[in-house]
Amino acid sequence: MRHVWTEGALGDDDRGPVMEGPPVLFEIAQVRRDDPVLERYGDTDRLALYCRKFTQDTIVPPFKYSYGARIRGQLAWAVDLLRTKPYSKSAWISLTAPGEPYDSVPCLSGLAFRIRDGGLVMTAAFRSQNAFTSYLNYVPLSDVQAGVARSLGLDCGPMRVFVDVPHLYLSDSTHVLRVMRPCLPKLL
Repeated sequence: MRHVWTEGALGDDDRGPVMEGPPVLFEIAQVRRDDPVLERYGDTDRLALYCRKFTQDTIVPPFKYSYGARIRGQLAWAVDLLRTKPYSKSAWISLTAPGEPYDSVPCLSGLAFRIRDGGLVMTAAFRSQNAFTSYLNYVPLSDVQAGVARSLGLDCGPMRVFVDVPHLYLSDSTHVLRVMRPCLPKLL
């Protein structure tokens, strides 16, 4: 949120005005459901909804697509590839399809899996992501990573995340500032 708030520029979106930040790549050593920020500011009902979006093959309203349906069929392929070639950099799966309806292109466009330093490293590539609600994706994505790691008999390594267009909806500004309040003196 701080990256978008301090480095971003105003933009338009179907849902209203946004602040768009420069692309960002970061690494999360371990996603934890008991993270103090999530416990204080997280929305447990929305998190449960997003977890269903990642685990069910059917579309969960209000979403227009299911990550579960897009991911599940491809994970076995990635696991087989890494069993055959544990050194491989090719275990990438795409979550997009040519000719998709314009309003149904998923934000999460691809996942990559690699075995490094005895653990399973996962990279998630997002074409776009709301920085205020991004944790709603990271928690179920950590479950995907853990499932692949279990299938390979490995521990989880870090999760790398690339976001091409991180953004914040101006309508969420009050909530964003409430979360960022402890950091505000550092931002000014």
